[in-house]
Amino acid sequence: MEIAEVFVSCKKEIHYSRELTLPFPVLLRVLSGEVRISAADRSFRFRAGDTVLFPRDQLGRMSKLPLNGEPCLAISVIFRQDRLKRFYTNERPMAPRSNLPVIFTENMLLQSLFNSVQPYFDLNDALPADIAAFKVEEAIRVLRTINPAADGLLGYFEAPGKLDLAAFMEQNFRFNLPLEKFGYLTGRSLTTFKKDFKQAFNQTPGRWLTNKRLELAHYQIAEHKRKPSEVYLDSGFEDLSHFSFAFKKRFGYNPTELV
Repeated sequence: MEIAEVFVSCKKEIHYSRELTLPFPVLLRVLSGEVRISAADRSFRFRAGDTVLFPRDQLGRMSKLPLNGEPCLAISVIFRQDRLKRFYTNERPMAPRSNLPVIFTENMLLQSLFNSVQPYFDLNDALPADIAAFKVEEAIRVLRTINPAADGLLGYFEAPGKLDLAAFMEQNFRFNLPLEKFGYLTGRSLTTFKKDFKQAFNQTPGRWLTNKRLELAHYQIAEHKRKPSEVYLDSGFEDLSHFSFAFKKRFGYNPTELV
């Protein structure tokens, strides 16, 4: 199934949240509601009229929330690697590689870009592939014209280099990812990741991750008086029942007993 490259999303839930590890750079234009992005060391909030370019291969959690009685409505533009490589074959990036989001101030070129795609969304949630391809290239040209820093996210294609595994995991353990993804983000195969992890922590990744997430959840509930239903996702668990079972097994009592 081919990935939609330009599409609109609408979230009417009170709170929609998911892990975010983008395989491609993504441009997001918020039309209504609020989008929150939480990374290990920083967080962002975007509202109607805000436009941001997110880098690929970065860990975070995206939350979409209604605001002022309106659902979270946003246009996304995905920059596939094959399209970017074709474009930058003839263009030199105007900025060094970066892993930081680029936030754009309001600009007539941006307004024109998004105004030109919105009529299509009255017919469907995504642009037809041939029109999307044209609009993606237009978006590349607009972004790098407005802010050359966009090239730092769009114009480089190397896989992540080998990182300090212990430091990376201590910073990012709360993100619920497959071990293969942790390995990729630290510049390792799954086999090498498990081997290096054992050397760094003298535990298996699964056991270490569970204990770290439970300790974080315990601290949030006991010290900050947050409810278990408020902390299990932020601590790296997929569902509340599994979290409660693991919590009781680890500490000997239910998380609700701390509230």
